[in-house]
Amino acid sequence: MTRHIATLAPLAATLLAAPAIAQTAPANPGAIAAAVSEAELKANITALVGFGTRHSASDTKSPTRGIGAARRWAESRFRAFSAACGNCLTIETPAQTFSGPRLPTPTEIVDVIAIQRGTTDPDRYIIMSAHIDSRNSEANDAKGDAPGANDDGSGTAAVIEAARVLSKYKFPATIVYAALSGEEQGLNGGKVLADYARAKGWNVEAVLNNDIIGNSTGIGGMKDSGHVRVFSEGTKAVESAEQANRRRYNGGEVDSPSRNLARFLDTLADHNINGLDVKMIYRTDRFGRGGDQTRFLEAGYPAVRITESVEHYDRQHQNVRVENGRSYGDLIDGVDFQYLGKVTKLNVAALVALARAPMPPAVTIQRDNGSDTKVSWTKVPGAAGYKVWWRDTTAPQWQYSRTAPADATSLVLEHAVIDDWLFGVSTIAADGSESPIAFPGDAGNFVSNPPFPAAQPRP
Repeated sequence: MTRHIATLAPLAATLLAAPAIAQTAPANPGAIAAAVSEAELKANITALVGFGTRHSASDTKSPTRGIGAARRWAESRFRAFSAACGNCLTIETPAQTFSGPRLPTPTEIVDVIAIQRGTTDPDRYIIMSAHIDSRNSEANDAKGDAPGANDDGSGTAAVIEAARVLSKYKFPATIVYAALSGEEQGLNGGKVLADYARAKGWNVEAVLNNDIIGNSTGIGGMKDSGHVRVFSEGTKAVESAEQANRRRYNGGEVDSPSRNLARFLDTLADHNINGLDVKMIYRTDRFGRGGDQTRFLEAGYPAVRITESVEHYDRQHQNVRVENGRSYGDLIDGVDFQYLGKVTKLNVAALVALARAPMPPAVTIQRDNGSDTKVSWTKVPGAAGYKVWWRDTTAPQWQYSRTAPADATSLVLEHAVIDDWLFGVSTIAADGSESPIAFPGDAGNFVSNPPFPAAQPRP
């Protein structure tokens, strides 16, 4: 026992003395993100509000009003960006027909997506999404004005602005800009795109779903323009019963790919976005509520929801009106464009960093020589090196790291007892761009391996 403690002492002293090490900032994504324009964001939301209503069952034929006009406008924006970059964007409009309590009549739900193909790793996909539809107090009101400036005109404006900025560059991986319909009627647009991705065999590394990202003042006057919330699932929605049993026993409850994507965004904001900090929320979405990211999670794709720090509920799902001196409705004067600009920059920086870095590897760990841990990983095409990470089991962020060369597939961490730490591995590109960190085993694997088993109820 004395010898065992003496062996551990040098490592413990080193870890306690060393400052927490964050992931290396990718190759200057903040410089590209700086091109985000508040004026462009405002022009986008002004156009969206101008369609009167964007309810998913509203007019599809009018050139000036309804969801059809809004979708055609988004498509025209994408086509204009594509023309400016030598047709670098492929525009698709996947669709499905849905009916339900909020769509009593079968209705075609159409997404508008722009695909920017990667140069060297085109089969790996990074998606930025938002929903273009809006609604009033009554979910089935398809005729009354529903401006939807913030919910989710803000997210849609950010997606379109990201396409404008990033279509001027080339990236190894493929980026998809998605304006989804039908979110307010049952997250239908998310399902349309998730099904489309599965049918096309896309290897989706990450989905950044932006829903309500432009307001900085909550009910009661609470203000917060310095934070943005990132919601992420703790365990995979597609986890099988067998995988759940292994995860419950060995750990991984807070290390799904989505959760480590949230950590990635947190670190990225610290390095690249002035005046904006990520608040990681350990939930798939706000309590009892939902967003399109859940449809991607149900398909087995890592996804997070990005949402403003303080919500103003008088401006969500409300008819425009004044009652007892209190204003209701989702109007453009409730959008803080400086704040929206910062959140959009975070998205742009994340798309740059993710598309430049290689795919995270598949990782395994095993006890080595009693008190050591051997971390192993699969080789990833395009990786110029790897970084092995570890942290306390109760730490919210990764704390310590060691690098490994491109030809390595394992690294032994001496005196790091497998029982006492959580481990992970990221990939590093030749330009220094670094991927999110992958946790060992099924619980943390980013790689999509369809068909997934049906999601199992939690015991």
